[in-house]
Amino acid sequence: MSEKESARTVPPTRKQAKKDLRQAQARAAQQPSPKTDAGSPFDAAQRRRHGGERLKGLEMINQDFAGRFRRALFSLMQRRTDISADAIVTQPYREFAAQLSSPASLNLVGLKPLRGNTLFAFTPGFIFTALDTLFGGSGRLPEAQEREFTPAEQRVIDRLLDLMLIAYGDAWLGLHPLETELNTAETSCRFTGFSDGEMVVVSPFRVAIGTLHGEFAIVFSQAALEPLHEILSKPLPEHLRQDQGHWRQNLARQLQGTELELIARFADLPLCLSRVMALRRGDILPIPRPDRLTACVDGVPVFLGSYGSLNGRYALRVENVINQGIEQLNTKDSPHE
Repeated sequence: MSEKESARTVPPTRKQAKKDLRQAQARAAQQPSPKTDAGSPFDAAQRRRHGGERLKGLEMINQDFAGRFRRALFSLMQRRTDISADAIVTQPYREFAAQLSSPASLNLVGLKPLRGNTLFAFTPGFIFTALDTLFGGSGRLPEAQEREFTPAEQRVIDRLLDLMLIAYGDAWLGLHPLETELNTAETSCRFTGFSDGEMVVVSPFRVAIGTLHGEFAIVFSQAALEPLHEILSKPLPEHLRQDQGHWRQNLARQLQGTELELIARFADLPLCLSRVMALRRGDILPIPRPDRLTACVDGVPVFLGSYGSLNGRYALRVENVINQGIEQLNTKDSPHE
């Protein structure tokens, strides 16, 4: 073994080892520490939310708003009305605009203190369902085209928007009061102020008035909802849900005293025109005796029953309840005749 190889195998002394350790620590202190994700500074401008995260608070607001707006529409239309809130969707604005048919009413509303505008988009189905209900019509949608609405159509749209903003503002009261202000109305998606790639939060709703159907949507910029994200991503506070439940119970009790027109159609006689024109005084039309009668309220079947008499008057006996909602509201166990 050479002297050089022997020198490499001699272990260092304790003093030499301490000296080497101090030198290594000094070199490590002079080197910049590696950057890590945990130690990187927080940039609020680059903060983004995951699109798949549920906004449970906003979902409950939408449900409350649907109930309020349904009652307002029923008072305006005087027809059976139903509004349902669909699942909230987060998507680029261009995808929402591509699904919107023409002619559409695009209303830009300021909801202070939220930033920017909120879009209340009425589809042709919703607009012409309301028009046909108020003024009569075939229920057929016009051909798709970007056009201005007539003065009569615009007055109906303005009335619908007024009722909608009142109901939507009331739905937010328990969580975060909003001040509504209509800024402008457009018929083209290109002039709403939203960019094609901007992420938007869409709350779609379905409307049924009688046999006619339509849709509308409330569209927020995702950035506008960012300050309230922590509130909107959680369910509403317990005391607010209890207040809503108590309010619904009071409404249900008051509705039980509402007068309705119950119609039971006894018979239909199909006759050709020549037979009707040949009828003279004293002619007899035989009526087949039905086994059961269907009783309806505003064209909606509510129960099946049989007919007879009670205390010298014609009467109906309830045998089967069709509408389960009425059966749940009925708290009496006594028979109805």
